[in-house]
Amino acid sequence: MKTRSILITGLLLVSSLFVQAQTSGGGAPKSSGGIRLNAYGSYAFDDSFDSYYDYGYYFNGKIKGGFMYGVGVEYEAAPSTFIELYWQSLNTTAPTHYYNGGIFGEEHTDLDVAINYIMLGGNRSFRKPGSMVEGFGGLSAGVGIVNLDNPKNGRSDSTTKFAWGMKGGAIIWPSEKVGIRLQAQLLSISQAFGGGVYVGTGGPGVGVSSYSTVYQFTLGGGLVFNVGG
Repeated sequence: MKTRSILITGLLLVSSLFVQAQTSGGGAPKSSGGIRLNAYGSYAFDDSFDSYYDYGYYFNGKIKGGFMYGVGVEYEAAPSTFIELYWQSLNTTAPTHYYNGGIFGEEHTDLDVAINYIMLGGNRSFRKPGSMVEGFGGLSAGVGIVNLDNPKNGRSDSTTKFAWGMKGGAIIWPSEKVGIRLQAQLLSISQAFGGGVYVGTGGPGVGVSSYSTVYQFTLGGGLVFNVGG
């Protein structure tokens, strides 16, 4: 239900921005395409994770929201069709409860979390001649790299998993060379959270094989630099 609500909200926002892009007028001419450099800055909202993999064995927590930043480069492979390689990163914490069947009962820790996305995707733009506003939407796939540190038991873990993303929004072009990006984005890493970093202080219950998928919804934007082509 949570994931469905995020998708519906994102799609409604993207649709409204597309409508604005198609109906807006303005004085700036259409950018020449070619190569664009993107600087990203967005707010990533909280996301919960949990796994109940056996009787009395579980973990659950929340990845706290925070500032996600990154860079990307786009190549215009066809008119209004771009191929983009981008990297985005989030450093945050994840308050987590876990129980591994030991004598200490349920425990709590604030995990230190670093999430990095390396993604390749395609973007399609929509722009009326003479308009300052360019709508866009795109899909991407790549890898999500999650690094976790549990300060309570000194354990660290890192995993690299398949990731996918979707985004949409609008770029406002006050000039031909620099644009202001407004976008909604959903990024997901399949089966990213789990493993020994969650559980207890040691012993045979340290390793678990159950994982939870991450969904991160972001709102923000950044700057677009049109370097021509």
